[in-house]
Amino acid sequence: MKNIYSYLAGFALLITINACTKLDVPVESQYVKSNFPVTDADYTALLGTMYSNLSSNYGIPYWRMQELSTDEAIIPARDGNYDDGGQYRQLHYHTWTFDHPNVMTVWQWGFSGINTCNRLITLVNASPSADAIKAANIAQIRAMRALYYFFMMDLYGNLPIITTFPVATPPATQSRNNVFQFIESELKAALPLLPAKTNSSITNTLQYGRPTKGMVFALLAKLYLNAGVYTGTPRYPDVVTMADSVQKNTNYSLDAKYRDIFLPNNGPQINETIFAVPYDQQIPGNQFTRFGFFYYLSAAYGLNATLSIAMSTTPEFYNRFNIPNDFRTKTWLVGLQYYPDGNGGFTNQPAYYTTTPPFVQINITPQLVLIPGKPMDIGNTLASQSEGIRSIKYYPDPTIIQSTRQNGNDMPVLRLADVYLMKAEAELRGAPTTVANGELQTPLVLVNKIRSRAGAQLASSVDLQGLLDERGRELAWEGWRRNDLIRFGQFETEYPLPNDVLTMNKDVNKRLFPVPSTELKTNPNLVQNPGY
Repeated sequence: MKNIYSYLAGFALLITINACTKLDVPVESQYVKSNFPVTDADYTALLGTMYSNLSSNYGIPYWRMQELSTDEAIIPARDGNYDDGGQYRQLHYHTWTFDHPNVMTVWQWGFSGINTCNRLITLVNASPSADAIKAANIAQIRAMRALYYFFMMDLYGNLPIITTFPVATPPATQSRNNVFQFIESELKAALPLLPAKTNSSITNTLQYGRPTKGMVFALLAKLYLNAGVYTGTPRYPDVVTMADSVQKNTNYSLDAKYRDIFLPNNGPQINETIFAVPYDQQIPGNQFTRFGFFYYLSAAYGLNATLSIAMSTTPEFYNRFNIPNDFRTKTWLVGLQYYPDGNGGFTNQPAYYTTTPPFVQINITPQLVLIPGKPMDIGNTLASQSEGIRSIKYYPDPTIIQSTRQNGNDMPVLRLADVYLMKAEAELRGAPTTVANGELQTPLVLVNKIRSRAGAQLASSVDLQGLLDERGRELAWEGWRRNDLIRFGQFETEYPLPNDVLTMNKDVNKRLFPVPSTELKTNPNLVQNPGY
């Protein structure tokens, strides 16, 4: 998606620098009545800071915490390369500590977003704008603050709840249950004042990447789906209610082609996207091609940037892609490689390692065979470089540039297919089956909607394990695998690699990440999570 926030950059950067480096600067020292936000353009520029913060770390450190800690993604070392101090290995084996770089970065990212939202609410409240305009913009900010809190609660559990700017005293840790209730109440309060998706492409472009009623309904569904984990009290009927609330807006629909949702030119034209993080080649955060592509295929895909060769998936996870005619299987690179045909398939032209004889066709193999005695290291020979199935779900961006190596593919956070699968799971767990848009939506009906769009063989029945596998096929690399595995009680499932000298830490306390050591030193009112 291109240029969603580009015209905000200068104004947003100025505000971010002034607000985040000195939290005790009085708001009135930065603004006077004549330059508080008044017009729609003023508000668009002002609120851009909370979106630019979101994109900055969502696609890399946040994503890695949610995915590298599961079977869905892995970054093995290759003769010492890509080990990076063992941080990826620690995520894989659940051996991270409170000074893990992603643990620290994401905590700071999340609370930077929360602090930004609090600062924006203070500014908007002081604006001379009409009350209705202020209320609508504050609703947008509160919904974004709730989203940040959801991400943080899912990762860290117990958190301080901060709603003021500046912060007068160091905030104390509150229970995950309290944070859950805060998120729920904030989303419900914002809901009436948020816009709904329309059938107008102009309106949807303006709303894209921003909170809408559909975003709130879908996020509440996600909150309620995990309520048993977060609070100890399941709320599956509420999941169904929220899913049906999304579907009442018939402007949401499954897109005809699965691949379109993730192409470099995806954006507001995608009918099923409920909320996404927009990216372009200048917005840091989406580096799937840089880290997850197989760089020997760069010429075949028309790419002109230096790429990594490290990130892949595990054989166990890929084995779920076993349904006849399922297009989603084509989002992985495995086996002998050919030039792409531009439509999600391949031509008969082989892709070779070299451009001069003797030609050797690229052959990507599923196994990840470790070198004995070297932890999570598969070596760096030509053969071992080819180990590990690569993803092209976020299709390689042909306009990727060397200076940034960023993808232009937007990253969907919430989409209709996920809503269908959440409703199906809630019904399998005991919630009543309901009618939506004139259709009795049993779990089987909902799963087969997903399969039909992918061209896959329809299911004849579905149970909870089958539903988890379907979520894996549909939502791979979208940042939900850890969340799903914890809810299904499978986060500690081990899948040893050949010659593995390490074992997974199966301590259930690892279902939460620790409060970073730097934060504990800075704020004595914070409480560390159990097990750390």
